[in-house]
Amino acid sequence: MIEAVLRLPRGGFTLDVALSLPGRGVSALFGPSGCGKTTVLRALAGLERAAGRVALGGALWQDDARGLFVPTHRRALGYVIQEAALFPHLSVRGNLDYGRRRSAGGARVALAPLIELLGIGPLMERRPETLSGGERQRVAIARALATGPRLLLMDEPLAALDAARKAEVLPYLDRLHAELAIPIVYVSHAIEEVARLAHHLVLMEQGRIVAAGALADVMARLDLPTARGESAGVVLDGIVAERDGAWQLARLQVGQGGEGGDGGEGPRARGGDFSVWARDHGLPVGRAVRVRLLARDVSLTRAPQTGTSIGNQLRGTVEEVADDEHPALALVRVRVGASPVLARLTRRSAHVLELAPGLPVWAQVKTVALME
Repeated sequence: MIEAVLRLPRGGFTLDVALSLPGRGVSALFGPSGCGKTTVLRALAGLERAAGRVALGGALWQDDARGLFVPTHRRALGYVIQEAALFPHLSVRGNLDYGRRRSAGGARVALAPLIELLGIGPLMERRPETLSGGERQRVAIARALATGPRLLLMDEPLAALDAARKAEVLPYLDRLHAELAIPIVYVSHAIEEVARLAHHLVLMEQGRIVAAGALADVMARLDLPTARGESAGVVLDGIVAERDGAWQLARLQVGQGGEGGDGGEGPRARGGDFSVWARDHGLPVGRAVRVRLLARDVSLTRAPQTGTSIGNQLRGTVEEVADDEHPALALVRVRVGASPVLARLTRRSAHVLELAPGLPVWAQVKTVALME
C-alpha cells in the first residue's frame, strides 16, 4: 500500500489529503488544473515539503512525528513529467545508463527488458533531438524505470503530445501495469486517459479528495463530477469471449462467471456478469480488454425489444435516478449482474417509464468502446 497524509498551504487553498492507494496497478489522481494533483505527486517524491507522513509498504519516507524525512534521491521511485527532460548531449543508451547509475538501491537494473517493454530498441544510438515527442516520452519512462524504483510517479506524461503521439504512447502505458509489479500513481485531467489506464481513482478539488476507490465504482457514482458531461459512463474489465468472422464482431465478456446471451434477445446477465457485442479489433479470444459504456449511448426499456438495430440488451435493476446538468435530463444507474451501467435520458422518459430504485429494466447499449 501507498499511504500518505499531507498538508501544505498553497496560494488559493490548503492541500489536505489522506491517501491509501493499492500496492499494484495504476492509481489516478484526477481533477481540474490547479486542484493540487501535482503537489501531491511532488510531496510523495519529497520534492515538496508537506507536513505529514508518507509510507510505501514497509518503507517510511516521511514521518513528522518522528522527525523523519528521506530526501528524494534516497527514495526508490521513478518520476516522469510532461516534458521528457532527456540529456541532449547523451544518446538514448546514455540516458538509460545514467538512470541505471542512479538506482536508489545501488543494484544494476537490466535494461534489455525495459527496452523491449517500451519498444525503443531501434532508438538506442539516437540523440533526443532526433526523436518524436512520443519516442522521447517512452525513453523518459524507460530511464525512470532504469533506476529500479518501487514506485513510479507520472505527472501528465501525455499532456505535451498531440493526438497521434498520445495514441502511440498509450499502448506502452497499458503494458507497464500489466508487466510491472510496482504501483503507478498517474496524474491527469483527461478523463479518456484515466478511463483507459487507471484501476483506482482519486478525485480531487481545491486540494481535497472528493472521492476515492475502484475506477468502476467511482465513475458510476451519480453525485460526482465524472457523471456529468459527454464523458459520463462506466469502464469495466473483461475478456474477448468470441469472434464472429462473418459479421466482424467480437463478444466481450464482462466480469466473471457464466456465459453471455443467446444473440436473440441480446446478451443476458448471468452469474454476476454479462457480455456485449462490439466491432472486432482482431484481438484473440481470451485477451483481457477494457470496455467503456457511455451514458449517452444507453437507453432503457421496461421489456426486451424486437425489431431494433440495437443488439446489446442487458437485463438489470435500477439503483438510482438523479438530475443531470440540464434540467431536461436525468441520469440513471442500473445494476447489470455485478456491474453498474449509466444511462442518460430525458426526465420525461424517466417519468413515463416510472423509473425508481428496484425496478427491473433492460439497458439497450448502442455503442461499446473497446479500450485495448
